[in-house]
Amino acid sequence: MSDPLSLSARAAAQQIAAGRLSAQTLVAACLDRVALREPTVGAWQHFDRDAALAAARQCDASAPRGPLHGVPIAVKDLIDTADMPTGYGSAIYQGHRPAADAACVALARSAGAIVLGKTVTTEFACFTAGKTANPRNPAHTPGGSSSGSAAAVADGMAPLAFGSQTAGSVIRPASFCGIVGFKPSFGVIPRAGVKMLADSLDTIGTMARDVGDAAFLAGVVGGRTALCDLAMPGAPPRFGLCRTAMWDEAEPATAAALDHARAAIERAGASVAEIVVPSEHRGLTAAQETIMGFELVRGLAYERLRRSAELSPRLAQLLDAGMSVGADSYDAAQAETAAARARLDAFFGPCDAMLVPAAPGEAPLGLGYTGNPVFNRMWTLLGVPCVTLPAVWGESGLPTGIQLVARIGDDVRLMQAALFVERALETA
Repeated sequence: MSDPLSLSARAAAQQIAAGRLSAQTLVAACLDRVALREPTVGAWQHFDRDAALAAARQCDASAPRGPLHGVPIAVKDLIDTADMPTGYGSAIYQGHRPAADAACVALARSAGAIVLGKTVTTEFACFTAGKTANPRNPAHTPGGSSSGSAAAVADGMAPLAFGSQTAGSVIRPASFCGIVGFKPSFGVIPRAGVKMLADSLDTIGTMARDVGDAAFLAGVVGGRTALCDLAMPGAPPRFGLCRTAMWDEAEPATAAALDHARAAIERAGASVAEIVVPSEHRGLTAAQETIMGFELVRGLAYERLRRSAELSPRLAQLLDAGMSVGADSYDAAQAETAAARARLDAFFGPCDAMLVPAAPGEAPLGLGYTGNPVFNRMWTLLGVPCVTLPAVWGESGLPTGIQLVARIGDDVRLMQAALFVERALETA
């Protein structure tokens, strides 16, 4: 039999259901990979080999429970698990054991998934980094805040992972680590049981090695059958290319990634139209920062008011900045966002998906800085679905991803377009 780690999550689930692969074999392969690479990568906050193997044995002893039966997943340590500590990346919650699984974890488990463990998050999913290194080049950051989830999937420790995004915490680390990161439309994956930072922004996303798997996990836990059964579009999608109002922040690697992706898409038979940045987009990055700051102060009210001495200096600075945001500024930013959201249909026009930057460039050197979410803030604010996939690889071994975005609710169309781009890049 081929290496089980080379299988997609969907293929592994099919083989387990057919009796051609055991959950124990797949989980043991993941565990062996963790044992080999974790000292270098540092993706895991909590990991229990014996518990994972016991769960795999239980899967093998029972009839398939659902589409994820026997498939290992990693869970960002911002997301509650009843049987594992959940520390939210903070010393305040060291050893904290929630009373219940988060909704997305409970739904994944009910579909048969095996939770391998909890992956490293930055402190409260903000900007103070944890221990994780980029598996492509350990001298560089994996990005954040879903650092451990991106690194674990990129290094073959788990085929699937949950992340979360308030600014750029799914798309940016996925781009830096060379995997697929999918942030669905706001609310597609339920957020109950996830540590809240900014209520109007926080979004649960998925990470995988290919587009189909990222859509598959989101479809299972989001109740979206069309995402589970994703297929190539019947005709080449129509793409727009928008360099965005933040283009001055783009480094040569990102410019090269967009150019390479555009050329591959056009060779594959699809059209790519250059889109002028609309005026209503120019203030949205600042609006996201305003809204995030105002909501962060309230989402972390207990920690700010009662445990402030245990917060990192960087988070304390963010909270101080958030304290200076008044309700009038917050309401104005929300109104600006609503106006831009109302004009999204005109922005997309005939396009099925928009090709935009995923990150400023390759993963920065060092582990203390997780990178700039400047190319993600606006799309998270608008609530549109976003996906990143690797486009080019640098001499240092680091990837640079491109990002596709679509209309709110057009998650299936977005991921079909992403399948098309993935195929085009593979044959480029």
